Amino acid sequence: MKFSFFRKRFVFAAFSLGVVFLLSGLVSAQGVKQEILDRMDGNYKSLTSLKADVKMDKTDANLGVTDSRFGSVNFLPKSNKHPMYVRIDWKKPNESMVGIDKRYQIYRPEINQVIQGSTDSAKSSNKAGNALSFLSMSRRELMDNYDIKYVGQEDIPGGIATWHLFMTPKGKASYKSADLWVDKDGMPRQARVTELNNDTTVILLTNIQKNPTIKADIFKLDTKGAKVVEG
Repeated sequence: MKFSFFRKRFVFAAFSLGVVFLLSGLVSAQGVKQEILDRMDGNYKSLTSLKADVKMDKTDANLGVTDSRFGSVNFLPKSNKHPMYVRIDWKKPNESMVGIDKRYQIYRPEINQVIQGSTDSAKSSNKAGNALSFLSMSRRELMDNYDIKYVGQEDIPGGIATWHLFMTPKGKASYKSADLWVDKDGMPRQARVTELNNDTTVILLTNIQKNPTIKADIFKLDTKGAKVVEG
């Protein structure tokens, strides 16, 4: 009887200790998440422009095939004065994409064609704009629009130490979820957008230049004489 009594006390104590450690872990993770969001908010408030090299990996979930592209990006975050501006110039294939707010144009000089339309319904390389849009979101916008979970610390290509966040839209969206990898300064360095059909687009930024001078005319594509196709 005494052995049974002490065994019950031991089990109860172990269970209680486990609960304490679990709650401690949850509080710790919550604190880390808030710290990340604070740093992201600081980066958002101080970011006026950005230039970087960009890599995009787009994976077809059904075929298991990944298409990789490399290029450069010029970016102006959304502000009180203007919407978000983004231009990406891909090397192979030779292609330029400009997104302004929720409209985009893709110019393919080799066939002298322009594809244009809304980013919400787009199915091509302008999906990179969706991933970059997180640079234009304040902490309040992120918390209002997404359920955010802290995943852990991870190194991304290039050996950059980051925090990994997993986000699911609270309302209707053109994609299922998004993952962000954020550096110590609150800069999103990598983003993965998972579409409703489970296709994924991963955007990796390297050689980042923060707040360089970017002229507005860079966001105007020279498409004179090109065939226009609605996307």
